[in-house]
Amino acid sequence: MRVTLTVVDAAGQNLAQSSADHEAFLVYRQPYRDGDQLLVDVSEPGHIRLALDAAMAPAILYLPQGRFSFSIPFGARKIAYPPHAFCGDLHRLHAAKARPEEIAAQRNLAFNPLDDHANSQAFPHVEANVETRGEAAFAVRNVIDGERANSNHGFWPFTSWGINRDPQAALTLFFGRPVTLREVVLTLRADFPHDAWWESAVLSFSGGEEARLALVKSSAAQCFSLPETRTEWVRLHSLVKADDPSPFPALTQVEVWGTEA
Repeated sequence: MRVTLTVVDAAGQNLAQSSADHEAFLVYRQPYRDGDQLLVDVSEPGHIRLALDAAMAPAILYLPQGRFSFSIPFGARKIAYPPHAFCGDLHRLHAAKARPEEIAAQRNLAFNPLDDHANSQAFPHVEANVETRGEAAFAVRNVIDGERANSNHGFWPFTSWGINRDPQAALTLFFGRPVTLREVVLTLRADFPHDAWWESAVLSFSGGEEARLALVKSSAAQCFSLPETRTEWVRLHSLVKADDPSPFPALTQVEVWGTEA
């Protein structure tokens, strides 16, 4: 697999590039500007281990089209990322073909700190039918970014998915290929008494299976074992709010543990 990392500006002009077999590093010695993008290209579809900033944990992503682009966050988008991410004038990008044992291992198949609304190239990817005021701190991408701090809200690391008080709120997590799931872990936002919580929820899978979850008021991760379920996506829906004065239930993190199908 040939791996290529590129920094491009808003006009699409290459600012820096590095390419190598199986693993590439790119050290970029300039401040990012609004409109800059990071491009990842691989010569064949597959899994890569990707870290586009030293402040963010590497993730194993599946690229079915062999390409992924990431827009550097500025302005209101930046609040959902670590304050030191993508800052300064020295940046290290790293991409490598994932090792077979990494791909085969049971892992959190939902983890992707580089996901955003525009992403349709790298999996996992998450979408929702509603978000609170369209603000980055409450965007659905936050539930797969790996951040589980949940005693506050509205800024990193207390990012979450806000549902704008909508009882029909739902999110869908796409894997981009068949996977086998064994456990789901939900971490509710727990900024009590500002926050409410959900008493129950439903998971639906691409094969038609469903799982009903009983939730409790807690800041701890809530774990739910599943029968081995082969699926290409999972949907969280039918969220039932507890009888609490607060109108603000929210989800901090979803983990989906399993393996490649």
